[in-house]
Amino acid sequence: VQLQASGGGSVQAGGSLTLSCVASGRTFSSYYMGWFRQAPGKEREFVTMISSNGAVAFYQDSVRGRFTVSRDNAKNTVYLQMNSLKPEDTAIYFCVGDPDYSRLLRGDPNISWGQGTLVTVSS
Repeated sequence: VQLQASGGGSVQAGGSLTLSCVASGRTFSSYYMGWFRQAPGKEREFVTMISSNGAVAFYQDSVRGRFTVSRDNAKNTVYLQMNSLKPEDTAIYFCVGDPDYSRLLRGDPNISWGQGTLVTVSS
C-alpha cells in the first residue's frame, strides 16, 4: 500500500495534535499499521502499532497514556491522537504498514512507509 500522512504542525507543550494516514489499495484491512518517529539528530524509533482489526495496540513506554492509535478500515485511514505533548515529542512522524507485525515492529525497510509529517512541540 501507499501511505499519505498529514496533520503535523506546531503546538505548545501540553497541547494536542491528531495525525492521519490514508492508505491506497484494497489490502488495508489486512495490514498492521503503526507510527515511527525521528527526532533531530536521533535514530528513528517505534511509537505505536495497531492490529488489522483495531482490537490490539502497542505503545512505546514514553507515549503510553498520552497517545492513542486508531483506525477506520472503511476509510483506509489510521490516526494518532497525541495529547499532553512534550518538547521531546518533536520529530518527523512516519506512518507504516505491513501484513507482518514483526517486520512492522522492527521498522523493516521493506514495509510500507509514508512520507512523514513534522510535529514541533515548544516549551
